[in-house]
Amino acid sequence: MTKLNIRSTVTSEADSVLDLITDYVCSNPKFSDLAYETAHYCLLDSIACGLQALDYPACTKVLGPIVPGATLSGGARIPGTSLELEPVMAAFNIGTMIRWLDFNDTWLAAEWGHPSDNLGGIFAVADYLSRSARTQGNKPLLVHDVVTTMIKAHEIQGILSIDNSFNRVGLDHVLLVRIATTAVITKMMGGTREQIINAISNAWVDGGALRNYRHEPNTGSRKSWAAGDATSRGVRLALMAMTGEMGYPLVLSAKNWGFYDVLYRSKTFKVEQEFGCYVMENILFKISYPAEFHAQTAIEASLLLHEEIKNRLDDITRIIIETQEPGIRIIDKSGPLLNPADRDHCLQYMVAIPLLYGRLTASDYEDDIADDPMIDVLRKKMEVRENTNFTNDYFDKNKRYIGNAVQVFFKDKTFTKKVQVDVPIGHRKRRAEGAHLLKSKFQISIEKRLKDKQIDQLLLLYDNPKEFLKMAFDDFIALLVV
Repeated sequence: MTKLNIRSTVTSEADSVLDLITDYVCSNPKFSDLAYETAHYCLLDSIACGLQALDYPACTKVLGPIVPGATLSGGARIPGTSLELEPVMAAFNIGTMIRWLDFNDTWLAAEWGHPSDNLGGIFAVADYLSRSARTQGNKPLLVHDVVTTMIKAHEIQGILSIDNSFNRVGLDHVLLVRIATTAVITKMMGGTREQIINAISNAWVDGGALRNYRHEPNTGSRKSWAAGDATSRGVRLALMAMTGEMGYPLVLSAKNWGFYDVLYRSKTFKVEQEFGCYVMENILFKISYPAEFHAQTAIEASLLLHEEIKNRLDDITRIIIETQEPGIRIIDKSGPLLNPADRDHCLQYMVAIPLLYGRLTASDYEDDIADDPMIDVLRKKMEVRENTNFTNDYFDKNKRYIGNAVQVFFKDKTFTKKVQVDVPIGHRKRRAEGAHLLKSKFQISIEKRLKDKQIDQLLLLYDNPKEFLKMAFDDFIALLVV
């Protein structure tokens, strides 16, 4: 790909990161066939995650209009429901659904996150713009247009994550969702280069959400709607920019008052890799388990041990878990676990469940399962260690492994083999292995919510990516409403 000009003459006084993002958003790069193929599955997988979330009252209670009755006929439609909302609140709804179960795609680097979190804003605005275009006798957006926007949003969030750790300064990765959504939505709305710069700068002015709600003693359900909140804010800021609202070109670098000095410990961002389609090509799918991604391979290893240890639970003396440094930093957790949000970010809990039951589902984080005293018995016997090889492979840009190993020891001095899994199903290296499982995840999700005719059409689209890309986006959304 041609190297981007990060110092545009139009905005020569803007922070280079703003220029870099805007140049990319305004460009028309030729993305790889792999990127489009992966994005096709990512789009449909995200829908599957959202539909599954509707089974949970904790999710559905935060959905709907901002106040009762504030719907919008002809607005953006919410998959799995009959709701039509204005785009900002629609983005919150869709983004929250996709993210709720921690089952959507993942990106792991110096900063982790879930680039499909941006799809709340992208889907909402794309449906609204398409429906509005039809009322004016114009053509709607195609799925191809939306998928191209997805690839760009993934790339912005993912590339900014490679060498810049926001979690180390206490900030949450959803701030990157706000940045990416703002950038691509402003462009989708027809924004000029100046308007895109203005919008992105306002997104940085917002600062960042604290990670407080992801960690003890404050772990709570906000982590399940934080991405919806971030992507909806991106839509709002894009709409503001389209009215001509001004921007703040030195929002990052301004002395004392800029993002770097206020929130990033006076360091500056490193962006050493050009924007292209690298992130989408290498995105990680959560196929097997609705669980924080650093634990996926530990869960798989535990399942492989289940049959061997299920009748010897009382004889267990130690369980050794080897993981990567980021895994220790965010999901190594002891003490009481107060709610599902607490449990699905606890490595020990996510290992205990498959050891005990030979499974891990979203329901296993609920109170009725968590009340089993054996879970805490096993947790207390677990020792979590960093495996430096896992850490090195995790940060290697050519590998991006997420290794874990589990080994169980017994009273009679015997022990299981150490089961090591370097990459989870859903990693690019195991993409083919997981293909049928990804489709099964999608099929199960739509069969629970939609009518037979809708299901048949959606499965045809799943198997025919090229035809799907040619489809009008609002026609696709029509297949998802009830």
